[in-house]
Amino acid sequence: MSKKQAVVAQADELADGQMKQVSVEGTDVLLTRVDGQYHAVGAYCTHYGAPLATGVLSGTRVVCPWHHACFSVVSGDQEEPPGLDALPCFEVKVENGQVIVAVPEEATKQRVPGMAKPDPADQRVFAILGGGAAGAAAAEVLRQEGFKGRVVLIGAESFLPYDRTTMSKGYLAEREKQSGVRPSRSEAFYAEHGIEVLVGKRVAKVRAEARQIEFADGGTLHYDALLLATGATPRQLPVPGAELDGVMTLRTPLDADRIAAAAQAGTKAVVIGSSFIGMECAAALRSRNVQVQVVAMEQVPFERVLGKEVGGLFKTIAEESGVVFHFNAQVDHLAGKGKVEKVVLKGGVELEADLVVVGAGVKPVTDYLEAVAKNPDGSVSVDEFMKVVGADRLYAAGDIAAFPDPLSGERIRIEHWRVAGQQGRVAARNMAGHATPFTQVPFFWTRQFNQNLRYVGHASSWDELVVDGDLGQKNFLAYYVKSGQVRAVAGAGRDKALCAIEECLRLRKMPALAALRAGGFDWEAQLRA
Repeated sequence: MSKKQAVVAQADELADGQMKQVSVEGTDVLLTRVDGQYHAVGAYCTHYGAPLATGVLSGTRVVCPWHHACFSVVSGDQEEPPGLDALPCFEVKVENGQVIVAVPEEATKQRVPGMAKPDPADQRVFAILGGGAAGAAAAEVLRQEGFKGRVVLIGAESFLPYDRTTMSKGYLAEREKQSGVRPSRSEAFYAEHGIEVLVGKRVAKVRAEARQIEFADGGTLHYDALLLATGATPRQLPVPGAELDGVMTLRTPLDADRIAAAAQAGTKAVVIGSSFIGMECAAALRSRNVQVQVVAMEQVPFERVLGKEVGGLFKTIAEESGVVFHFNAQVDHLAGKGKVEKVVLKGGVELEADLVVVGAGVKPVTDYLEAVAKNPDGSVSVDEFMKVVGADRLYAAGDIAAFPDPLSGERIRIEHWRVAGQQGRVAARNMAGHATPFTQVPFFWTRQFNQNLRYVGHASSWDELVVDGDLGQKNFLAYYVKSGQVRAVAGAGRDKALCAIEECLRLRKMPALAALRAGGFDWEAQLRA
């Protein structure tokens, strides 16, 4: 294969722990120096194309500034999702005090990780229930870890795995500009790597003791190991009138299509619930010139997760964009003749509505499980290896998994796409025979009314909130503190700092709380220390 090369730096130009983006005859490259050695990989994140040079270098891993995917700068391999592909890795040499990088003439921005070929002699069946982030990641990692038996990925939806996070963001806002759902991988990809994908396949029962899946259409599948990644389903509104036409939830592309079809300019919409899905939906509807009112039991959006201070910022942003709120409010009933016309609140307030979107949370989908203990919320408990407690050869990841938080020791459940991907990868490694504990740091993001918020760690509750920066200027870090320990950090306008914070949490390099109270803390210096 022919290659092109170029001098991209002087040998002493970068110090250890530094990186920069360079170009080799039109191919962008991320150049790093770690422990005296130069490395060169693709310059852009394989998830949504963020320039990795604007992220953070932590040892031999680079953290994407947008959604915190992580890659090895030595091999280009992906170490943390989101996204599925690795970075290309390029040749580097140092001659006569110059750093020279060589890249193939047809260099790509990403590469598919190496995967084992299925072997008919390996009769084992590893099944995965759920084609979301956890299931899709697990299917590929099984092959990456050398598993040569059957991999069967089973999804209830009629789509190949796709990025669900876009449903309440870009997909809903610009549905007419898209040609439908874009799957993360093609049918040809799955066929090439021996991953059997069953779409539109509903499960009636999992008989864990017999290691058997019973399908709604009457078929069965025996498995040697099974990953439960069935996710969650939106909670319905438990009030009279909830069955009326025009009352919708948002989870799937079909849901987004229905909402988009109803959301004509001038339409009056009521969003019930100020959850992230509810507020992202409200933002998408406003971008379509829909009149939006939000009914919430809280005093500000996201109060339970982010607190009144940060939630208040998003209240202001939404109101400035034309959203009308009804806080401390509950729905009494919905009214209309066949189709919803009004949302009636307790106390008698009536809100006109052509469209109602219910964003009142989700519940884990585990009703198919037999002989497996479930928690009161319907989730299943797993150990640090994502193995279902008390079950044999059964694993769980994503929305249904209650897992031990590696930072606090609490048993928690997190409903976010990136965490599901992390857990799916770890579960697959353990299914393949490794002993890999889940030690990753949770992370989620939201974007509403052109405002981003990123959040690392997890704080079920906190007794102190320390804000560094200016909430009004949308440039801040908010530290959620429990018993003197920072459990989570939310921020806006501080992307690099949040990358460094995630790494400090992972590496147990958090500073004393007094240093954070003083403000202006240098997180990149803390990471390098």
